[in-house]
Amino acid sequence: MAPAGLSLGAAVLCLLAWAGLAAGDRVYVHPFHLLVYSKSNCDQLEKPNVETPPDPTFTPVPIQSKSSAVDEEALWEQLVRATEKLEAEDRLRASEVGLLLNFMGFHMYKILSETWGVTSGAVFSPVALFSTLTSFYVGALDPTASRLQAFLGVPGEDQDCTSRLDGHKVLSSLQTIQGLLVAQGGASSQARLLLSTVVGLFTAPGLRLKQPFVQGLSSFAPITLPRSLDLSTDPNLAAEKINRFMQAVTGWNMGKPLTVVSPDSTLLFNTYVHFQGKMKGFSLLPGLKEFWVDNTTSVLVPMLSGTGTFHYWSDGQNNLSVTRVPLSANTYLLLIQPHHTPDLRKVEAVTFQHNFLTRMKNLSPRAIHLTMPQLTLKASYDLQDLLAQAKLPTLLGAEANLGKISDANLRVGKVLNSVLFELKADGEQAPESVPQPAGPEALEVTLNSPFLLAVLERNSAALHFLGRVSNPLSAE
Repeated sequence: MAPAGLSLGAAVLCLLAWAGLAAGDRVYVHPFHLLVYSKSNCDQLEKPNVETPPDPTFTPVPIQSKSSAVDEEALWEQLVRATEKLEAEDRLRASEVGLLLNFMGFHMYKILSETWGVTSGAVFSPVALFSTLTSFYVGALDPTASRLQAFLGVPGEDQDCTSRLDGHKVLSSLQTIQGLLVAQGGASSQARLLLSTVVGLFTAPGLRLKQPFVQGLSSFAPITLPRSLDLSTDPNLAAEKINRFMQAVTGWNMGKPLTVVSPDSTLLFNTYVHFQGKMKGFSLLPGLKEFWVDNTTSVLVPMLSGTGTFHYWSDGQNNLSVTRVPLSANTYLLLIQPHHTPDLRKVEAVTFQHNFLTRMKNLSPRAIHLTMPQLTLKASYDLQDLLAQAKLPTLLGAEANLGKISDANLRVGKVLNSVLFELKADGEQAPESVPQPAGPEALEVTLNSPFLLAVLERNSAALHFLGRVSNPLSAE
């Protein structure tokens, strides 16, 4: 296993060292035992002389075939229903996956952010990244499956069946994590948060995909769109067709996330995520307000304003402050602001670390009047590029064994994650004056210079989004 993959798994195990100490001389329990195959599952899988029929396959329809538009309200209702009958084990499993995707998220965010310019910003989805890698794990055979499991952070060195990751359990937990983000007490609640995930599987003509693999993706991406098109004759035209297709099906204005297609690829795996949050009690200020990109340059942007009791922490040692604003009963928006604009990169390096959630315990409630930009952030990144920068360029390369996706010798091209992140007021007008609680007046917190953000779901402790806002206009 390459060093990058081992370091990620080792970091996770360090956090779980207490489990081994507490166990003493008792029977060994895998630190992620809720995510690996159970003994009964293994017995079934390893039954001798049991012939397994070949998986049924199908050829994706051409990309020009008629497709129904994405119904985001229906997707929201489906996510909410998935959380209504959760058992304790389901929640524990979601917490284990949350731990893993947070670790990988920080690791890959650091790699990705180093490619961003000083005045550029973007948003990153650890959930989409982890879901994509888990999907490839589900479609992989050894040795690719073992390498992917190690990179996902789950140790399985002894190759015993009961230490092998059950990818379908992980995908189901990812659906739970998404559902917990938007759930607000049942499907009848007003949907203030929308989270929609769509997967596009784009194949060369004639390539057959295995039905169990595609059907298994529905846990985290209820809408999976397998489509075929000519990827080799005109790669630029192929990219344009894919962008137009996804725009027509989703209605999301993501720009042109796919710029070119490798002519020798036979499969593209693209994940598209749309998040829309509405901040309760916030209103859109009239006119446009200044946002200082640096000490000498400003741009005019729409701003939101609201007053309430939020959690806050000013860290004088690291020259940053954090404001936590509730987006729903389960979900928080974390806004991290450097005390000095030039320190943004330093603050980013200090903040988005594996001890992030521990440090957020320093926040305490206080009355705050918050002013911040209305946000529309767009980002697309190729997982193949991130893997290459993580010193794993061959993980999904030509030699990858993806025999559970197709019997053909797949050549995986771009593996795109595209995010559209929207944050706006809830539409309610703020009252003329807000009653102040007893004690000090409301603290003025104004985000009119570069800052960082994170969206946290508290039950699973999963970080759904990490982002940097250097210029709200350039992020569109």
